[in-house]
Amino acid sequence: MNRFVKSTCLAIAMSSCGSLAAYAAGDCSDVTIAAMNWQSAEVLASLDKFILENGYGCSVSVISGDTVPTLTSMAERGQPDIAPEGWVDLVPEVINRGLSEKTLVATGLALSDGAQQGWFIPQYVAEAHPDIQTIGDALKHPELFPDPEDKSKGAVFNGPQGWGGTVVTTQLFKAYDGADKGFSLVDTGSAAGLDGSIARAYENKQGWLGYYWAPTAILGRYPMKKLGFDAPRDDAEWKRCNANADCPDPKLNEWVADKVETIVTTKFADRAGEPVMTYLANRSWSNATVNELLAWMTDNQANGDDGARHFLENKKDVWSQWVSPEVATKIEAAL
Repeated sequence: MNRFVKSTCLAIAMSSCGSLAAYAAGDCSDVTIAAMNWQSAEVLASLDKFILENGYGCSVSVISGDTVPTLTSMAERGQPDIAPEGWVDLVPEVINRGLSEKTLVATGLALSDGAQQGWFIPQYVAEAHPDIQTIGDALKHPELFPDPEDKSKGAVFNGPQGWGGTVVTTQLFKAYDGADKGFSLVDTGSAAGLDGSIARAYENKQGWLGYYWAPTAILGRYPMKKLGFDAPRDDAEWKRCNANADCPDPKLNEWVADKVETIVTTKFADRAGEPVMTYLANRSWSNATVNELLAWMTDNQANGDDGARHFLENKKDVWSQWVSPEVATKIEAAL
């Protein structure tokens, strides 16, 4: 048996993997892929569609989706077949139940280094001040991150109200005693306001400190360094207070990367065929790769299909590692 079949049987404990011959032959007709409603998930769905159709002879339909309803539908109803970018940490109960009941299979990491959230500084600030490695280090230097409304203070730029990341940043600001260290917590008002604050800092080569996440087009256009944290992860404390806006006494805590995996239904895994499942298991890219692609898409007003083609045309060194040489030849011919 090939490595993928063995690992799937052992790790997921599927009751029946079928004969190798049947698995290898596969049925790749009428495949449905969920494109979640954000840019990185859209382009990954388009990329899978192009590769599965042109490299493996599948017939693929892309449908709109979102994390909770899509993964719940896959676990309970067996449709759609594939969620290329499943943020599994957002729905742990659904994923764990689907895996234990053998309705879902996690093929592997879609983002090799996980989805990143945290506090960032511009790369040029990081290079000029190599001593700044953590949030605590940055908060020693309010003069490097001036508040645009009060130059006597430093600024920590936050996301808009209603975001989970905004709540966590507010709580971390309290935990680090940001106000006592000479900083203001700036409400940017909207996603556009947060993006604009980074763009202005870069245009003027000024310091900037605040909340952001990856993969995003902004971090593809404006290189940023994610700061480390000054305490290890405490899951119980995170749930009790760091992610709870009403908690009055937050403590230092590490903001760990979110696991982002490709999820398929077990029915699809059983019928898809070994080459397709091996591709999905191999298909993983880094935040740096995705950030660069999303920046290109934004600059060129490109949709997911455009982005997928641009990636395939310019990053063969990446995607050729996911497929066999024969499949790579087919993809190049389709381009």
